[in-house]
Amino acid sequence: MSLLQIASLLIVLAGLFGAFNYLFLRLPSAIGILVVALLASFALLALDLIAPGLGIAASARSIVTGIEFSDALLEGMLGLLLFAGALHVKLSDLRQQWRVIFLMATLGVALSTTIVGVGFSWMTGMPLLMALVFGALISPTDPVAVLGVLRDANLPKALETKIAGESLFNDGVAYVVFLVIVGLAFPSGDHHADGASAAITLFFQEAVGGAVLGIVLGWLTFRLMRLIDDYSLEVLLTLGLAFGGYSLAVWLHFSAPIMAVCAGLLIGDIGAKHGMSEETRNYVDAFWKLIDEILNAVLFLMIGFEVFAIAFNSNYLLVGVASIALALVARFAAVAVPVTLLKPFRNFSDGVVPIMTWGGIKGGISVALALSLPDSEWKPLILTATYVVVIFSIIAQGLTIAPLAKRLGREPDLM
Repeated sequence: MSLLQIASLLIVLAGLFGAFNYLFLRLPSAIGILVVALLASFALLALDLIAPGLGIAASARSIVTGIEFSDALLEGMLGLLLFAGALHVKLSDLRQQWRVIFLMATLGVALSTTIVGVGFSWMTGMPLLMALVFGALISPTDPVAVLGVLRDANLPKALETKIAGESLFNDGVAYVVFLVIVGLAFPSGDHHADGASAAITLFFQEAVGGAVLGIVLGWLTFRLMRLIDDYSLEVLLTLGLAFGGYSLAVWLHFSAPIMAVCAGLLIGDIGAKHGMSEETRNYVDAFWKLIDEILNAVLFLMIGFEVFAIAFNSNYLLVGVASIALALVARFAAVAVPVTLLKPFRNFSDGVVPIMTWGGIKGGISVALALSLPDSEWKPLILTATYVVVIFSIIAQGLTIAPLAKRLGREPDLM
């Protein structure tokens, strides 16, 4: 299938599945599309068992694997989705809680990666370095999934900002950690790093380079927008910043996710206040909200169909179920340790740890990273465990985060 045919198929199915969810299931839109896609996938697999001669599962698997989910997300959709997400998170909110976000995105990611890696190695007998690869790819809370779920959960705005802001930076740092560990685990593969010193150099090149590039490109775009009062051209400039900046970061071997987040934060706050008229602000907000909604629908549809790429091995599925508990324990540590360290300096409500733990939703980025791994004997197990954790996280955690917040009585205070 051509690129146009694949895009057409995805958009048509996302629209139809979204309509089915709206009319019958009434779930939050992103989760509903994922659930319908999963049900459709299982229906095709069941039909294939009943009539194997039709080759339905093989045809569906061929189409799904032909889409190249990893490339489509990591090298295409992710830049737009992260930019759109960061555009609506205010710097003033992040400044008030930068210590918590910084610790969760650094110490938290390191703790989560280590806990999951050691636990996964113990459960499966996998070499520790390979298990740490799984720990790194399952540790990021996916801002795309988080924002897609939170938007429909009707949480208090301040709480939504706290979880989403932490997720944006957590994701960028975890992606860099993943690249470093994969470079160590597969020294002859596409991801190459010679030893610890090269790994450290790669980390700072990716993280710092991505942040600096995002700030510089965001600032230049902001200065240009100040000279212009044409909403259609200014919307085009933000689109160029998201697309072009992401591609430039990839070419320079900087962290493209961190670049997209930094550029989006700058344009969404300073750019909106000082570089746009009210009319332009309204059009920019509406445009990026629409882009976010459409791409989210397509992404969750693709996650649902990735079931065809999973190895249906009973042992793998059991490991996947056990990995759910492992990932939650690691997420709890990633939240509880930074909060405990900061408690002498600021007050926290009792609800902050459970809300931030349960609100750390995994998503398409983890699946894409698992699919991007070089082929090895452990890849099918890692991919299956990742998929099981992600599906549980989006559906179970995504549907219950709002009731949990209400049950705790009031919004956790991170101030």
